[in-house]
Amino acid sequence: MRVGIIGTGAISWKHAQAYRNIGYEVTVCTNTSEGKGRKFAEATGAEFVKTSQEVCRHPRVDVVDVCTFPDYRLQPLEMCADAGKHVQVQKPMAIDLETARTMIATARQAGIQLGVVSQHRFDDSTQFLKKAIADGRMGRILEADAYVKWYRPPEYYSRPIKGSWAVEGGGALINQAIHQVDLLLFLAGAVTQVLAQWQLGAVHQIESEDVVAALLRYSSGATGVLQAATALWPGYSERLEIHGTKASAIVTGDRITTWDAQDTTTDPPAVAGQAISGASDPMAISLVPFERQFLDFGEACRTGRPPLVSGIDGYRALQVVLGVYDSCREGRPISPGLEAI
Repeated sequence: MRVGIIGTGAISWKHAQAYRNIGYEVTVCTNTSEGKGRKFAEATGAEFVKTSQEVCRHPRVDVVDVCTFPDYRLQPLEMCADAGKHVQVQKPMAIDLETARTMIATARQAGIQLGVVSQHRFDDSTQFLKKAIADGRMGRILEADAYVKWYRPPEYYSRPIKGSWAVEGGGALINQAIHQVDLLLFLAGAVTQVLAQWQLGAVHQIESEDVVAALLRYSSGATGVLQAATALWPGYSERLEIHGTKASAIVTGDRITTWDAQDTTTDPPAVAGQAISGASDPMAISLVPFERQFLDFGEACRTGRPPLVSGIDGYRALQVVLGVYDSCREGRPISPGLEAI
């Protein structure tokens, strides 16, 4: 599988490492900063080109990986649709639902795959819990919570576009904790109502939230808590807590650290070990789930089946995030919506 990368910021280096590890070839790249783009090209063996259009039309590209800021997603997708190239975008898939819907419709009409990077679905802990829930080992889910109490230093937000509504779509929730939002949806199902409060620029000089908390109601009747922050020094590993009528589990970072089940006849998960988390360093994350997601997306491109994290999945996570934001602004419960896409 030959990959073209649009945007050569920090996360693209992780992507390039993961592609190399699984035998995919990064063949071409571009960046608005030519110097940074050429540095990435030299390090990865890719060809540098000056425009996104050149990446999407390149004859040695099968898949385009969009690692830009989230306000620039639709344009390269439309180029990929014209060129018949599959496309995978970094989370969040967009900063508004109209753009996200257009992306899904454009990819569908062109017959190309659209994936959204949400690699934590591929963690061993997530896969164990998904199967445990499907097998009935946890019983009926009563509560599903996510806590992302992270810290980012002031220099992280030194560029004016960081934490901006127009470019990044918000702060800690849409840029960091959207991963955990996706996991809650993957494990506990659709969210039908949110009620939230935020702190805008509690610690950082940004216009969006660096602290936010929300109550959730799921379509199953389960409830939950969602907390996200980049203001809580020194930063703590994110936690996912799932409680059912037959079992409870806590995931810290990427590891299951608590598993209490009434049924002791089946194999328990591997508990504890050193958790990997980007709590205080955004690059202190494992390559393994990226590798697994990229392999899954490659297989989806070859076979035509949907990827495990599709555009629709990215849309659902964005729906919840924007529902939380609307609840904070309006001071009332918001229903994110369950309409067909």
